[in-house]
Amino acid sequence: MAIQLSAQCVSSLRKAGNLIHLRTAALGVEKRNYSSRKASAEYLHRSVVPSMHYQKSLPRLPVPKLEDTIRRYLAAQKPLLDDEQFRTTEKLAQDFQNGVGKQLHEELVAQDKNNKHTSYISGPWFDMYLSARDSVVLNFNPFMSFNPDPNTEYNDQLVRATNVVCSAVRFMKTLRAGILEPEVFHLNPAKSDTDGFKKLIRWVPSSLSWYGAYMVNAYPLDMSQYFRLFNSTRIPKRGRDELFTDDKERHLLVMRKGNMYVFDIVDRDGNLVKPAEIQSHLKYILSDPTPAPAFPLGVLTSENRDVWAGLRDKLIAAGNAEDLRVVDSALFCLCLDDESMKDHIHISHNMLHGDGCNRWYDKSFSVILAKDEQATINFEHSWGDGVAVLRFQNEIFKDTTEQPLVHPGSAAAAVDSASAVRRLQFNLDGELETGIKKAKENFDSAVSKLTIDAMEFKKGGKEQLKKSRLSPDAIAQLAFQMGFLRQYGQTVATYESCSTAAFKHGRTETIRPATIHTKRCSHAFVCQPGQHSVEQLKAMLSECSKYHGQLTKEAAMGQGFDRHLFALRYLANSNGQALHSLYTDPAYTAINHNILSTSTLTSPAVSLGGFAPVVADGFGVGYGVHDDWIGCNVSSYPARNVHEFLQCVHKSLEDIFTVLEGKSLS
Repeated sequence: MAIQLSAQCVSSLRKAGNLIHLRTAALGVEKRNYSSRKASAEYLHRSVVPSMHYQKSLPRLPVPKLEDTIRRYLAAQKPLLDDEQFRTTEKLAQDFQNGVGKQLHEELVAQDKNNKHTSYISGPWFDMYLSARDSVVLNFNPFMSFNPDPNTEYNDQLVRATNVVCSAVRFMKTLRAGILEPEVFHLNPAKSDTDGFKKLIRWVPSSLSWYGAYMVNAYPLDMSQYFRLFNSTRIPKRGRDELFTDDKERHLLVMRKGNMYVFDIVDRDGNLVKPAEIQSHLKYILSDPTPAPAFPLGVLTSENRDVWAGLRDKLIAAGNAEDLRVVDSALFCLCLDDESMKDHIHISHNMLHGDGCNRWYDKSFSVILAKDEQATINFEHSWGDGVAVLRFQNEIFKDTTEQPLVHPGSAAAAVDSASAVRRLQFNLDGELETGIKKAKENFDSAVSKLTIDAMEFKKGGKEQLKKSRLSPDAIAQLAFQMGFLRQYGQTVATYESCSTAAFKHGRTETIRPATIHTKRCSHAFVCQPGQHSVEQLKAMLSECSKYHGQLTKEAAMGQGFDRHLFALRYLANSNGQALHSLYTDPAYTAINHNILSTSTLTSPAVSLGGFAPVVADGFGVGYGVHDDWIGCNVSSYPARNVHEFLQCVHKSLEDIFTVLEGKSLS
């Protein structure tokens, strides 16, 4: 059943949109009421409401009106162009809206009406990711580090690895049994996150259940990506990769020193293998004296996708098809590193890319455990977005810290790990050895150019900003605009990711934080600090916050412009049409050359997250606004100076908080 939203319903969803975007990150841990019997050894919990109960009745991602998209596009271009450039772009956009764009839009709307089981962006978005030929390392895979276990003795590599594996199996089993609590954003948890409501809503047919949740101000989120979490891999193919999933397999892939091992973590009856046995097998791997291979296969997953596809064909021809299938179908990949982490910067480099040898970057996700307490998830991005991975990470952190199945001093089971664990050995000819050597050279060259730095601003955070009636996210984004202006004297294309998981098969939309308001405010703070009163500066901050809040709500409601223009371009290409000059306009190229690529994340489970810049002259900005501090983890290539950028961002935050305290800028 396709849900048609009433005007009142759309209005309520729009109000929720901003909150959904900014607080989805914390779902999965904070105050989740599971309304279930006690967790067993096999399951995390037993949700009264089936996992996919709301999926059928989720509202559909709207295709925005073309005139709204063009208006929003031009508003985002305004701070990036001079008057003459803007007039040219405006003319092209209006010509597109009244001609080719109108036809393409009508075709897209008709296509969308004929495909009510999905969203208009889902197919093109998968295609965009899977057709990209660049390496997934640095270009696509991000990382999110776990916080340490508060019980420090549980951070031992073997103990934590065993508990993470056991909790991951419990999560997988809970999901596949349909008893994982559905992902729901509760605006009024006192009404909707209760046993009484859940016992009631479970009897509402799934074709209507979303409405039932909406009546109590609860917003179920799309869970269609979750099935790709386990037993899944991106397979390189020439031209366009494929996603592979085989949910019948029961084994784990473990990597150490570039060697690859497999053993079963689920038994023939579908139960979790005894935790003590899993511990024994991991202990065996950690003590295996086999040296690092001269030609580690994992580094091939860091290659250009067409090059890797060709080498994979050669691997299969050399008799390695079965072992490759074992790798591809493993539940997930566990990377055991022999190195201890020195600091945040070392963690970021190791977890984002490592040395290329002890990773299989194509797995849907890998859990990486360093010699010390550091544990991280690195995930392949084509199959899904952060919502599913973060829910998994939150649940794993909660389960391993609250209900660990092995303990410091636990005796590993007296089992024959030598026969249970198999080390994969691949047949390599001279051509494959050369391919691996070349892949490692390319990898080393790419990662050597990456610089990462971090900053913590300790003079204020979310609480103070909210007291000043300012959006914490808006102020963080404004600080990046001010910082870049201070460093380079420019306002540039900026991207902030926003989930559209409130809709069926929603992916992401772009918030465009560089606006005429942030440009005006940044110039006032950076270039004319003595020329405005405190009250005038406060008014500018308020204007930036209000407008950013509007952009955020619109994006979360699927009312940005980026995905719509992308889908229209994709449709034109699919039809073999020549692209309208809107798409060949240098201004369109520039706004999609995102020099500031940003993403925010706060969660009780996550200590640090990061990704590489999306362009050679850009910054990759991971950030979190906490109660009383603001943190940034930023990456760059040689074209930019990340250390100086963070100093400029810090200075910008100091200035903003100085003004909020009623003091003038010196």
